[in-house]
Formats: sequence, structure tokens, C-alpha cells
Amino acid sequence: MPLITVTYSSVRKAPSLKAEIASAVSDLTARILRKDPKVTAIIVKSVDAADWFAGGKSLAEQSLASFWLDVHVSEGTNTKDEKAAYLAALFQRMGELLGPLHEESYAHVDEVKGDAYGFGGLTQERRYIAGKLEVAPQKAAA
Repeated sequence: MPLITVTYSSVRKAPSLKAEIASAVSDLTARILRKDPKVTAIIVKSVDAADWFAGGKSLAEQSLASFWLDVHVSEGTNTKDEKAAYLAALFQRMGELLGPLHEESYAHVDEVKGDAYGFGGLTQERRYIAGKLEVAPQKAAA
């Protein structure tokens, strides 16, 4: 159930680029972080290369692309290795989609407490507990 925000800048201006980014991010998030795509929300925003500065120069001046991705997941649901693999895969895939990336391209896996994060009016902690109660074995009546 992650909420993911992707802000990017690229000289590539294909009408399908935002959908391609959302699809790639959803796929990587499902495959590497094991998050269900049915409850994953992704916001994709474009920024003009002349308005994005890295290393003191605009991306337009450097003829480079860049991105900032922020994904919110419940604390403790992913290992360090999974997060590292996710960040590496994101950088590679975004480079394929956007073109040559500036090294100052970022991704952040933001782990939030389950009792302070949720969707549909329920916290993740409540969903976890409800799931455990649904599968708990019933005691025989005495």
C-alpha cells in the first residue's frame, strides 16, 4: 500500500512517459519490495530541465535527466538488502526511461510507523491485526 511520488526531468517528451514511469515503478515496488500493486498509489510529476539544478547548473545546461522518488512503506516490512536492491534497480530503470541521469538523482524509502500510516480510513497496524485475527485458529467450545 505504498504511496509513491516521482518527480522527474528529462528531454524525452513522449506522451506516454508518465504512464511508463508509473508502470516501471509499480513493477519494481511489487517485485523487490513485495508491495501489492492493487493498493499502490503513484503520483508522477514533470519538471522542466531549465528549472532543475544539480551541481550548480540546470539539467538543461548539462543535457542530463534526473528524478526524485519518495516511497512510503510500513516500518520493518523490508530488509536493508531489499531497499538497496530497489534503489539500484530504480536508478537503472529511470536511466533507461529518462535518458542519461545526473548522479544527483535520488530515491528515498520512507519507513513510517504502522499506527500512523494507512489508507481507506484504517491504519496499517489495524489492518495487520485484523489479518491475524482472520487466520487465527478457533478454540474448540468447552
